[in-house]
Amino acid sequence: MTRARVRIPEQFPFTWELDVRIDDVNYAGHIGNETVLRFAHEARLRFLKQFQLNEMDVGGTGLMMVDAVIVFKSETFYGDRLKIEVATDAFSRFGFDFVYKITNVNTGKEVARLKTGMVCFDYLERKIAPLSDSFRSLL
Repeated sequence: MTRARVRIPEQFPFTWELDVRIDDVNYAGHIGNETVLRFAHEARLRFLKQFQLNEMDVGGTGLMMVDAVIVFKSETFYGDRLKIEVATDAFSRFGFDFVYKITNVNTGKEVARLKTGMVCFDYLERKIAPLSDSFRSLL
């Protein structure tokens, strides 16, 4: 089986912590892929908020997720405190990647690495749009 890989950058300019709630845990007793993606989504919105931006407006266009990769490293359970680090990478004319590293603060173990591919999207025209220079310079 070929495993997916997520390249981790040297620095993460944004960090957010949260406690795993009981409704974050699946039937196997740990967090699953849907929870990890929800955590990444929340961290991404908080990352953008520091620049007074949101996914519907990042300098004239919105953002749309076009792919996601999750690489699990260890389990995490109800009550664990998680640190989610966020960075940007792989810029192109129309988009870029958000990269996330999730660490269990209680144990120090890495829980997961994620990448979400984002494109700029004009929601009025319903089409992909170029990444604005002003947004690119913020990141």
